[in-house]
Amino acid sequence: MGCDGGTIPKRHELVKGPKKVEKVDKNAELAAKWKYCALSQEKLKRPIVSCELGKLYNKDAIIEYLLDKSAERPNTDAVTHIRGTKDIKELNLTDNPEWEGERRNTKGDRYEDIYCGMFICPVVGLEMNGKHRFCYLKTCGCVFSDRALKEVKTEICHKCGDPFQKTDIVVLNGTKEEVDKLKENMEERRAKAKTKKSKKSKAAESLSAPSDAKDAAEVTQVQNGSLENGGESSQSDQAGSSGSSINGDRHLTAASKRSIQEMEEKSEAFKSIFTTHSSAKRTKDQTSNWVTHTPYHF
Repeated sequence: MGCDGGTIPKRHELVKGPKKVEKVDKNAELAAKWKYCALSQEKLKRPIVSCELGKLYNKDAIIEYLLDKSAERPNTDAVTHIRGTKDIKELNLTDNPEWEGERRNTKGDRYEDIYCGMFICPVVGLEMNGKHRFCYLKTCGCVFSDRALKEVKTEICHKCGDPFQKTDIVVLNGTKEEVDKLKENMEERRAKAKTKKSKKSKAAESLSAPSDAKDAAEVTQVQNGSLENGGESSQSDQAGSSGSSINGDRHLTAASKRSIQEMEEKSEAFKSIFTTHSSAKRTKDQTSNWVTHTPYHF
């Protein structure tokens, strides 16, 4: 059976078999992880930052996301764990001298090495192209290959000299198991920080509560004392003019002895409640001058 023009169809054109599973190109996958931003899908350019899960981003893209999270952007699932600038770290990368970047020949008459990375390890010299494991330190942000950290075992950064611990090492673009482990560690750290913050707030409240109660008790004591002195003075007024003068002198001497402003054990905030405090006193310029007006004045 032929078609128009005398062509003979083949079997695969008439019989449809099962579809072949599309395989992901490993080279394209590596290039997407190590040469492009995980949020904006643009080429990585300095300054480059990384999160606690080891993904690479352009710092400008992260700042734009944090300023306006409501805007529609692709790949927002990759940055849901980033709450602020404290959750990212700017990387201290070492440039690859063989990387030409935009200066390379784009005519197509030259072989282009897709495994040539923009950055290298400053200790071993391996290229950061996805073939080798790379890590960064959360303390200083310096980036090294995993081989360099294993061969030169030290607790001081090879590049800047800052001390670090084993828990400060974060793998860049790790496997699924490594990312899950980093996520668990991140959640544990955040939970500990949250509980620690709540304990500090409770301790501050417990310290402030007794001091307020103490000041309130002192105020009531002073008020009770003034009421008692007021009762004595009223009785002395009924006794007579001579008795009132004597009791008035006694009241003044008692008040001078009980002056709150001279008590060193009292706090300044407690002293400022009373009118005898320096903040309550006014000069002659600050006091108002009252002038009466009579309607009978012509």
